[in-house]
Amino acid sequence: MRTSLVQLQTPDDMRGRAGAINSLFIGTSNQLGEFESGMMAGLFGTVPAVLIGGLGTIIVALLWMRLFPA
Repeated sequence: MRTSLVQLQTPDDMRGRAGAINSLFIGTSNQLGEFESGMMAGLFGTVPAVLIGGLGTIIVALLWMRLFPA
């Protein structure tokens, strides 16, 4: 879905560059997320790492709703 939106919303002359940057960020964020999850599980254990990650996600979502209500 994200790739389709990038391709549809990007001007023709920039489509290749935008696709490459999109790919780079998606791939990098996946790798960083895996690293962070492994580090948290190594430090705190599997279940606490999942709970901390879930709580962090909820906190970020609540902050986002508060900071950007529209």
